[in-house]
Amino acid sequence: MRARHNVIANSIAVHPAPGQRVLPVLTLAGAILIAWEIGVRVSGLREIQLPSPSRIVQVGLGQLPLIADHAGATLQVALIGLALAVAVGAAFAFLMEAWPLAQRAVYPLLVISQTVPTIAIAPLLVILFGLGILPKVIVVALVCFFPVTVNLSDGLRSTSATLVDMLRVFGATRWQVLQKAKLPAALPAFFSGLKVAVTYCVIGAVLGEWIAAPKGLGVFMLRSFSAGQTAQAFAGIIAVSVLTLALFAIVLLFERRLTRWHYRKPA
Repeated sequence: MRARHNVIANSIAVHPAPGQRVLPVLTLAGAILIAWEIGVRVSGLREIQLPSPSRIVQVGLGQLPLIADHAGATLQVALIGLALAVAVGAAFAFLMEAWPLAQRAVYPLLVISQTVPTIAIAPLLVILFGLGILPKVIVVALVCFFPVTVNLSDGLRSTSATLVDMLRVFGATRWQVLQKAKLPAALPAFFSGLKVAVTYCVIGAVLGEWIAAPKGLGVFMLRSFSAGQTAQAFAGIIAVSVLTLALFAIVLLFERRLTRWHYRKPA
C-alpha cells in the first residue's frame, strides 16, 4: 500500500494538475500588468508613447465590434493559408518518404527556402496576383509550410523498421504499411509541426495585410499607429495573441484526441 502511495505521489509531482501549471503563469502575468500600470502612471508617459493596460482594455472594449470584424478577415486568410501549407507539406513529406532520391533532392531546397525573408517576397506576390486574398494566403502558406513538411517527414522516417518488416512478411501492401504503421508513428511529429505552424499562421496573415489589404488586424494596427492611437494598436496586438492562442488550443485538443496512445502513461 505504501509503495502504491509513493507511485501516486511521484506521478503527481512529475505531472502537476492543470491548476498548478496555470497559477504561476497567471501570477507572473498579473505582476507584469500591475508593474506596467504603476510604471505608466508614475512616469507620466503620454498615451501615444505607452498606454496603460487599463486604457488598452477600455479602448479595446469600445472598439470590440470593429476588432472582431478585422479579426474575421485575418482568421479567414490564416486558416486558408494553413490548410494549403498542410496539404502541400504533407504531399512533399509523403513524396520524400516514398522515394529516397526525392528526400535527397527536395530536403536541401526546403532548408534553402527558409533563408529567403518572407517580407521581401510579399510585395512581389502583390505585384503578381493583385490585391486580393491570394497573395496573403500564399504568404501564410510559405510561413507554415516548412515545420509541417519537416516534422511529418521525420515522423514517417522514424517508424520502427521491425514493425514495417513484420507487416511486409505478412503480405501487407505499401498502403497498408503506411496506414497501419507509418501514419500512427508520424502523428505526434506531425502535430508538433502543426502546433508551430498554427502559431505562425496568424502572424503570416498580419504580415500579408501590412503589405496590402483592405481589412484585417494588420490593417487595423497600421491605421491605429498612423493615427497616433497607440492604445487601439495594442488592442489589435492583443486580438492577434488571443486568436493565435485559440487556434493553438484547438490543435492541441485534436492532438490529444487523435494520439491518446502517445500520452498514455505506462502502467
